[in-house]
Amino acid sequence: MTTKLCRVSRVIQAGLYALLLFMACGQAAAHQQKAAITTVLFNPRTQNIEIMHRFNLHDAEHAVKALFKKTADILDDEETQTAFAEYVAERFVLLNAKHNNLALKLVGYEVEGKHFWVYQETEQPPALEGLQMRHDALRDLWPSQVNTINVEGKGDLKTLTFSDNVELLEVHF
Repeated sequence: MTTKLCRVSRVIQAGLYALLLFMACGQAAAHQQKAAITTVLFNPRTQNIEIMHRFNLHDAEHAVKALFKKTADILDDEETQTAFAEYVAERFVLLNAKHNNLALKLVGYEVEGKHFWVYQETEQPPALEGLQMRHDALRDLWPSQVNTINVEGKGDLKTLTFSDNVELLEVHF
């Protein structure tokens, strides 16, 4: 009876170890999502196009260490936060239907909960027929990075997804 109990105990123990390992791997994978969401909002009140980029803070933490220096700290170092916001701003482009670049202004950034936000804006051009967009932030670091853009305030919600080798996408109004 004792031998059977020992075997059962070892099986249960091995099962618990496997479960703990599975949970640890799942949590590690959950932290690095390599995905960002951007909202391009046509604000009727301000007549501006407002851009809000949301990055997972864990991804941003890994990115700044690879982009800038191993000691970069996006949580507590304003210099690192500014550098990351500028990096994002340089890799996001809006073009009108005639392929003219819309000058975007970096408005600010913030850490909020588990996210790092970067804000940009530009004046809304009159008679805008559509937009072409490029969103390369973090895609130079991680080819598997997926950047999704939701365009709001100009008809139905439109969603664009930058993944794989996609470099330029467009929406029409």
